[in-house]
Amino acid sequence: MLERMSPRLATFIVFLLNGAVFGTWASRVPALAEQVGAEVGSLGLALLGASVGLAFTAPLAARVCALYGSRGVLIASSLLSPLLLPVLALSQSPLQLGLSLVALGASIAAMDVSMNMAAVVVVRALQRPLMPQFHAGFSVGGLIGSLGSAAAAHAHWTLMKHFLLVAFAGALVTALIAKSIPGGVGERHREEVTERAPVLNSPVLWLLASIALCSAIAEGAAADWSALFMVRERGMSDAAGAYAYAGFSVTMALARWFGEPIQRRLGPHRLLAAGGGLAATGLALAVVVPHPAAGYLGFGLAGLGLAFSFPVVMDLASETGKRADGSGGERQLGLVTTIAYTGFLAGPPIVGGLAHVSSLVVSLGFVALVTALIIPTTLLARRAARQAASVRALPG
Repeated sequence: MLERMSPRLATFIVFLLNGAVFGTWASRVPALAEQVGAEVGSLGLALLGASVGLAFTAPLAARVCALYGSRGVLIASSLLSPLLLPVLALSQSPLQLGLSLVALGASIAAMDVSMNMAAVVVVRALQRPLMPQFHAGFSVGGLIGSLGSAAAAHAHWTLMKHFLLVAFAGALVTALIAKSIPGGVGERHREEVTERAPVLNSPVLWLLASIALCSAIAEGAAADWSALFMVRERGMSDAAGAYAYAGFSVTMALARWFGEPIQRRLGPHRLLAAGGGLAATGLALAVVVPHPAAGYLGFGLAGLGLAFSFPVVMDLASETGKRADGSGGERQLGLVTTIAYTGFLAGPPIVGGLAHVSSLVVSLGFVALVTALIIPTTLLARRAARQAASVRALPG
């Protein structure tokens, strides 16, 4: 049965696993903060460790995937990421937590880059716009992880017991699907060497990366701080606070899984702009209205609005580097992924730093303003894409 698993299903499961790993530790941030004795400022610095690990690893992972294909990187990182969760549970100080997050951030970076490249391979092979559905897998995984964290907190499980169980399940899942994980042919193994298009000189690509960055900051902040926000600012318990990220993940997953007709109707750029506006509104609602219900509703709207940002941007980025034979786009996707996930993990420490000098209400309000920048950036990206298409259409 395992040998008959389709590459599409295997890739979806990898996205789900990545989301579950992230949702697990993100939803237990209040417990981790209590264990290491961290306030919002020191916790923000500890969370910066994940950003450091990602920043150093993501470009390297993208390069390795472009040269040799993504399959090996994806299998290795899918095994390592859940196994690093118990390491977090060993942390007894903010410094130890930060160092542990460096390793986890590096593994997540390699997994994120390689799984998006594997998804591009499947999308092009089937010639269907499946990227949102793959990213729905990440959202479903985040839901599973956050609900599991809520159950573990309610049952008063220790962090080590909880994380060991998740690590075992994650390693088992990876071992079962490893043979079916796809991977493109890297440049070192291609029979023909094609001319490389300039990546860093593309205005369209940088604008797409900026959209992904804003979206990632908002998503990372919601994932890492929503539970703590509901606990410390709205007076909820640890278990109830974890449901904030659960709601965020639910709305995001539903939009990604069922939103293909909307994507076809609006087109990528209008969908990105509308989603950015909705997400900014949701975050503003959560911080402006001092009631728990407004918080849950706001984070749910944020998940709905951000649902298409990553998958649509990834689709558009990979298309900018597509070759005539249907391959290519690895380096473009790697650049956008690197910048996006830097924001995904840099957002939480930014929120922590702002909260240290003000409050979580003010810092998450700042995130709402950053999210609103998706709207004008999307309009600029559409204009730049049209100009680039006009230039390519000129004779000679």
